[in-house]
Amino acid sequence: MKERADRLLVQQGLAETRQKAQALIMAGLVFYEGTKVEKPGQPMDLGARLEVKSPLPYVSRGGLKLAEALEVFQVEVAGKVVADLGASTGGFTDCLRQRGAKKIYAVDVDPRQLDWHLRQDKRVITLKKNARYLEKNDFSEPLELVTCDLSFISLLKILPALRRLLEKGEVLALIKPQFEAEKHQVGKKGVIRDQAVHQAVLEKVLSGATEAGFYVHGLHKCQVKGQKGNQEFFVHWVVDEILFPWAKVLELIKETVWDERH
Repeated sequence: MKERADRLLVQQGLAETRQKAQALIMAGLVFYEGTKVEKPGQPMDLGARLEVKSPLPYVSRGGLKLAEALEVFQVEVAGKVVADLGASTGGFTDCLRQRGAKKIYAVDVDPRQLDWHLRQDKRVITLKKNARYLEKNDFSEPLELVTCDLSFISLLKILPALRRLLEKGEVLALIKPQFEAEKHQVGKKGVIRDQAVHQAVLEKVLSGATEAGFYVHGLHKCQVKGQKGNQEFFVHWVVDEILFPWAKVLELIKETVWDERH
């Protein structure tokens, strides 16, 4: 008999939940007889003994993505008041907490998804709301940093809300091309492999952000892929603080998408 790899991980006591098992697998941390398990749904023999090379340091693999971006962009979190938009199970929130954020507002339409351990931390404040409709008075003090990991919505649609929330400060946003591209540009099973589409999406999103007063201070191709293998990108925006002229931003987009940096 066969069983899904994620279910087998839970059955063998190597993960608390299927969701955490999936995160471990997608992070490339699960092996069978020295070979990496590639997919959560990969069929495995019931007697197969799986091995987790190292524990996931956050409640979900989203924390790995944010940790990577914080290092690349050299953004300091310690002591800051942060809003995490699209908190979900709390990968970003957990990363921010571990890096010493003073307070983290975990914003999601369903805050019940947030990991139980995070909900017990007094620094973590859950806020049930659609990111598009956030207002300044939803927060008891000024925000210094906003992180975004949103699905099924374009980042362009939340820019007005971000402007309401931040008079100054920074944004670290995960750009997911499958939710930014036109329908005809999205491939089978919602995966975009065409780098030309990635480039077009980044130009559209960063152009809209620039018009709204969010200026690019960094752009990074994520090493940790999205759930279905989609390539994602992190952008570092700073409010009303121009670092690069638009021509340089276009160069940065091209270099990032096509790996042309030297």
